[in-house]
Amino acid sequence: MKTMDPQKILTGPCTYESLTPCDLSTCTKEQILQYFENSYSLNESIFTVIASEKAFYTCPDRLRLPLIFYYGHTAVVYMNKLLLAGLIKERINLEFETMFETGVDEMSWDDTENYRMGGSFKWPSLDKVVEFRAQVRQIVRRVIQETPLEIPVTQESQWWAVFMGMDHERIHIETSSVLIRQLPIHMVHRPMGWTIAPKLHGDGVNKNVLVQVNETDVSVGKPRDFPTYGWDNEYPEINKKVPAFEASAHLITNKQFLHFVNTDGYKNKQWWSKEGWQWCEYRNTRHPAFWVCEEGCISNVGGTLSGHSHCKPVNNNQQDTENQSNGNLSNGVIGQENGNTEQLQEKYRLRIICDEIDMPWDWPVVVNYHEANAYCNWLGQGYRLMTEAEHHAIRDPEPSSSEGASAEFSLSPEKNKKYNINMQYGTSTPVNMHPPTESGFYDVFGNVWEWTEDHFNGLPGYQTHAYYDDFSTPTFDGRHNVIMGGSWVSTGSQAARFGRYAFRRHFYQHAGFRIARTLDDSQDPPVALMPIINTEDQEFTIKLADVDAHMTPSTNTQLQQEKAVYLCRQLLMEFNTQGDNYFQTLLSACLETMQRHGSEFNKALDIGCGCGSMTFELSNHFQKIIGTDICGQFIDAAEKLRQNGCLSYHQTCDDSPIAKQPKLNCNSHTNGDTHMVQAKVACKFDQTKIGFKQFTWLPNELADFDLVIQRSLHRVQNKKAWLLRLGDIIVPTGLVIIVCTDDWTERDIMPTVNGRLKLVETTKMQYKEDGEEKSALLTAWKKA
Repeated sequence: MKTMDPQKILTGPCTYESLTPCDLSTCTKEQILQYFENSYSLNESIFTVIASEKAFYTCPDRLRLPLIFYYGHTAVVYMNKLLLAGLIKERINLEFETMFETGVDEMSWDDTENYRMGGSFKWPSLDKVVEFRAQVRQIVRRVIQETPLEIPVTQESQWWAVFMGMDHERIHIETSSVLIRQLPIHMVHRPMGWTIAPKLHGDGVNKNVLVQVNETDVSVGKPRDFPTYGWDNEYPEINKKVPAFEASAHLITNKQFLHFVNTDGYKNKQWWSKEGWQWCEYRNTRHPAFWVCEEGCISNVGGTLSGHSHCKPVNNNQQDTENQSNGNLSNGVIGQENGNTEQLQEKYRLRIICDEIDMPWDWPVVVNYHEANAYCNWLGQGYRLMTEAEHHAIRDPEPSSSEGASAEFSLSPEKNKKYNINMQYGTSTPVNMHPPTESGFYDVFGNVWEWTEDHFNGLPGYQTHAYYDDFSTPTFDGRHNVIMGGSWVSTGSQAARFGRYAFRRHFYQHAGFRIARTLDDSQDPPVALMPIINTEDQEFTIKLADVDAHMTPSTNTQLQQEKAVYLCRQLLMEFNTQGDNYFQTLLSACLETMQRHGSEFNKALDIGCGCGSMTFELSNHFQKIIGTDICGQFIDAAEKLRQNGCLSYHQTCDDSPIAKQPKLNCNSHTNGDTHMVQAKVACKFDQTKIGFKQFTWLPNELADFDLVIQRSLHRVQNKKAWLLRLGDIIVPTGLVIIVCTDDWTERDIMPTVNGRLKLVETTKMQYKEDGEEKSALLTAWKKA
């Protein structure tokens, strides 16, 4: 055992015990403050597992950043959300609040650490980051103590930002715990108070029976006025019909998964999806990531540890110090045909957060979606993963959400004890250790998350929240699968009835699965799928009679702009359409407004820059210009134009107005009669003065502009989210020009920017588009 805080990273007490969430219809300031202190301390306490300061600057996973980022990140989110809500007025450290603001997207399999930050990126010293976290802690305390509290707290309340910060903190407890689990074992230690669960419960798990569930109706989602905090993807409440099915009573265990490993499941392409096999070959995977063998398998750590292996010959003198008597597997191993128990124990061990232990065969296996799907295919006989709606069907009968807080089990300390959640243990537990539901299913909440077949999407009627517009929407892409139920480390909304989360299929969390099977082949399971943009031969791993009946467009309406046809349309509109003058007229109007108000021409920001035609023109009037857009392919095209001055693309021969009849193709191959068109920047420009960046929000790195042009409101999902920060990113003499081409007016804008910006001018701009006379409203604003 080591000291509680060897690296002196705690700004409050060390704790591994979670409080229950607040009832937003009755909570007091004292309860909110206690819950905040618990959230802040829980997250910091996870880092006490790290044995040296050096480990904070190590990248445990190629798809993630070093741990120092995650230690500082959650404090920045508090600052951002409190500023957006108007609960604080100033930042305390812009450098840190920029550096620790943005994590990484888990979209690729490459080395994100080096790609995003560069191999020589210099992070601040640990003591400076601790000091920053301490300052933020005091700020949030003061906000809670001094801000008038109106009950109930709703999504429209400023207090929603406080709860958003707390639940975000709790999400990152899980994120950081997974990363710490990937560190080399010598970089961690087990602190006092960290409890390892027994490896065996009772007589162990002799069989994993299939339990039948009759056809039923379930409620998915959360009423918008339910009195607990929730993320945007949890709303609203809808009903779904679930056809009869059967599923395994227990989560699939390490013992069961062993047979798949021992029969060369990782070497047999036939069990894997195309995407899964690509991942398997890329990683050269031989067994689940946290299993430890003696064959020197290369781990997935990044940076200087990229060649590290968790798998190497075990020290024969090393022994478990916890629960040694629980290693008895006299009841046999499910799915194991050859070999005895002693040989199995010698073959594999398990890496947990802060130890390496003899394999607990009755714990649930931790795998990604690809591995879970391959196991189902290997098992055959129509087996698959559960669906989100089926997960609701295997739970105990749930009270109506109209009953309010009493319908949420996470608010009850007694009900929480039924599940391995809230860090009651610092590990998984045997899958038979906690009581089953009335219908006979174990671990429907907690222990490990459950992968499902559903693609992550907003529920019908989905709306983003202005304080965190892009929390969920980037993952509504057909490449993320829903995970349900939470894990042993889940707290807050993760360990709750309404929690919905998702990850890329190749990603690791504390996640496992149970198998399921449809009972009536004439009825498809209740699965929600989504088309992947610009993918013609999309792969579906679940067998369905009618795939189209389960396909739903992404509720991220902004994602539609990534379709290839939209890029061609945008390039034509900006560079190859004769007679239209929208961009030239807007440019002149902005420059004239700047001159009338005596603004400086140093630095400008073009929000919604598209492919950059007006950004290039602006560069001849400013010393520095940044163009941003939510659409990645627009920014890619703009960057190529910045580098080369021109860009070739395919256009159909149909000369119909493209806004009405888009018949364009930007792929390398063409369909139908097409011809090559060249987009060319009309003006001379200095490429060193111009930068293009894709953003799904306005990050802290955007600051100190003399001019900000916001011309993307007609293209974004939540206008309020794109207005809140405009006053923060201009200099005192700067100007914000908001362009409205739809029916929005200054009266619609005013409630959002009031107190941040003041209206100084309104202009109606006339222009031509597609040969038609049109108008747009230009409103000019200065700091309030």
